[in-house]
Parts: sequence; C-alpha cells; structure tokens
Amino acid sequence: MNSTQRDQNFCNANLAMVHGALTLGVNDREETCLSLVADETATVHFLLWGTECDAFEPGDIVRLTSGIFSYHRGNKLFLRAGKRGRTKKVGEFTMTFVETPNMSIEMRWGRWGPDPGDPRKMVQEAVLSPYSQVFKPLH
Repeated sequence: MNSTQRDQNFCNANLAMVHGALTLGVNDREETCLSLVADETATVHFLLWGTECDAFEPGDIVRLTSGIFSYHRGNKLFLRAGKRGRTKKVGEFTMTFVETPNMSIEMRWGRWGPDPGDPRKMVQEAVLSPYSQVFKPLH
C-alpha cells in the first residue's frame, strides 16, 4: 500500500477485497460500510460510502486512486477513497495478498520502555495483534 511519489498523502494501489462490506451505519443519508482489503504487503480496513458498499464482493481486485489513510471511530486507521479518490473493480481472484500485518488494528498501549530516539526518556510500548478484530482470518 504505497503512497505516490508526488504527494505522500495519497495512496494508489490495486487491492484484493478479502471480506465484503459490513454496514457501520447511515451518515448524512449515506450508508457507511467497512471491508477488509489487502495487497502483497499488508491488510487494512477499507471504508466505503454510499454506492461503494454494494459495488464490491470478496475476491474482487479494486484499483484505488488518490485514496487516503485516516483515523475513524477512535484511533483506528482506515483506508478510504475520500472526496478526490476513486475506486474501480479491475479484476477477480488474480492477486497474491497477505492477511498480516493488519494496519488497522487498534493499538493497545502497554508497558513503559525507553524511547528508541532518546534512551533517557520513557514511552509506552504499543502492542499489536496481527489479525483484524472485525474480520476473522481466512485460514
């Protein structure tokens, strides 16, 4: 899930739709859904809006253009098309992907440890689960 060289805020990628959309709710008369997408490097929760919720199924290869990462519902990282981004189905079942690591897993702060940048300071260490808390692993 690489950012473009020109603008580090945008993500252009081909993604495999691992799990279909789960409805989160309705905002401003538009449905909001959550799905899980992956590429050969990682998985991430993908936020869909309106007609996007019904546009993709598990196994679809989705081309995301000018997508953005943002935090939604607390501290959870999501990938979404946003206002300027676009999603388009470009294939089915023809892409290698990984299930871990999942970049959307909420960080659970654990114990304190030395700051790698300055050992004189203490910081909380993050604990990450490799799998999604929303979608079960495929295997």
